Amino acid sequence: MLKSNSLWATFSHKYYSTSSSPLALNYLNGKRVEKISSSNLSNRVLLNPATGKEIGGFFDSSKECVDRAVENAKEAFSAWKNLSSFERGKLLRRAADLIREDCAALAKTEVEDTGKPIWEARLDILGCAEAIEFLGGVVPSVKGDHFALDNGNFAYTIREPIGVVGAIGAWNYPFQMASWKAAPALACGNTVVFKPAQNTPRTAVMLAEIFTKAGIPSGVFNVVQGAAETGSLLTSHPDVKKVSFTGSVEVGSKVMSTCAASIKHVTLELGGKSPILIFPDAEIDDAVTGAMLGNWMTQGQVCSNGTRVYVHRSILNSFVEKLVKRTKAMKIGNPMEEDTRVGAMISQEHAERVLEYIQLAHKEGATFEYGGERVTPSDPLLQDGYYLSPCILTNCNDSMRVVKEEIFGAVMCILPFDEEEEVIRRANATHFGLAAGVFTKDLKRAHRVVSALESGTCYINNYNIYPVELPFGGYKQSGIGRECGELCLQYYSQSKSVYVEMGSPTVDAPF
Repeated sequence: MLKSNSLWATFSHKYYSTSSSPLALNYLNGKRVEKISSSNLSNRVLLNPATGKEIGGFFDSSKECVDRAVENAKEAFSAWKNLSSFERGKLLRRAADLIREDCAALAKTEVEDTGKPIWEARLDILGCAEAIEFLGGVVPSVKGDHFALDNGNFAYTIREPIGVVGAIGAWNYPFQMASWKAAPALACGNTVVFKPAQNTPRTAVMLAEIFTKAGIPSGVFNVVQGAAETGSLLTSHPDVKKVSFTGSVEVGSKVMSTCAASIKHVTLELGGKSPILIFPDAEIDDAVTGAMLGNWMTQGQVCSNGTRVYVHRSILNSFVEKLVKRTKAMKIGNPMEEDTRVGAMISQEHAERVLEYIQLAHKEGATFEYGGERVTPSDPLLQDGYYLSPCILTNCNDSMRVVKEEIFGAVMCILPFDEEEEVIRRANATHFGLAAGVFTKDLKRAHRVVSALESGTCYINNYNIYPVELPFGGYKQSGIGRECGELCLQYYSQSKSVYVEMGSPTVDAPF
């Protein structure tokens, strides 16, 4: 285990600079580039959420840089798409092996950028290797259909890549965002320009270097940096044929509107306010574990989190008692220590936004069972970090803003219910539809309830589990399209139908 007195002092890994000067975090045509422009660009300061201290800086990508990245991807597209899917898959599987080899460095960088606990970052990285390996392995089996028609005629369909994909990730799972978007796009023969979130820029570039080391040709995967302006340059670029975006509903709507102007393909993975339904016959310890998995991972900064926990009134007191006891036992603090369960919020700005919702819960009349406070670790190196204790609220009702709106922090709202039909109706009464969970020993009830829930991913007696075989995405305003699973390959390819006339000597026609 790393010790806190030396944890943040130096950075010496091969993937990033130790200086505070702007880092070369654009990745164009197989190499790092600091900037491409003589004009004034925003020089962003990169902060470690756990310490609040500067760990580097970088330039936003200029229009010239974005244009260069898209040009590189467009030029690389022809050769990359003409590789067989088997050959592309082999390169992706090699990249997955390299990710596993460098898991420690990737996880450490992820912690420095996000503030999440090291054990969680490590699981995220290994999960990304599995996703890339899975899609690299399954893509050769993707094939079209053959149709036998009258008189010996026939037709067939083939799947073809779309072109240059512009992909935009969020800050809560930066390496996962880059991997989940790159893997299906590259497997299908597309090329990619990826923009990570501006406060978690580094692991996407590390992934780009891994792709290059694995043998994926230069220009196939490029990285640009910046905030909304860089994203707009990418989504509006005429040579970008598909956009994959993860983020808020508000920004996702703007991305979709921009893409509509030139009819680009779109995948959107947006927000959530997901319900967990706990019935009286549930194994209560498992239900408590599920609620914790659905609320406390990554300091609650997870789009699929089950932040509306509906508990049958007959077991409410027992559930809350067990939940509070286990939540109080979680260690809050240094995310590099293996026994830490709650790390740092991504930024002071976001922490203050979550605290505003917690103050609103006070005004709305919620009862605070535990947490919802700023925590200052004893380690002097962590004094300026952004730490909040997980917040458990009871005495909630469906009309409260803290119940209806996505907070994107560790704030769990517990709501009692009495009847199955009632709780299904209440669970569906939202414009979100990303995930949902059901805890019960009655599997007939479980399947009946899941079939009625309006959510893209549903869990029975577990929560926030992401097998690579399973597609992930939302209903309603939680998104369009799917990520992961074999199904996602359909969203990164397009179908071509071919009709073959076998008649001879003439084609039959009425004129």
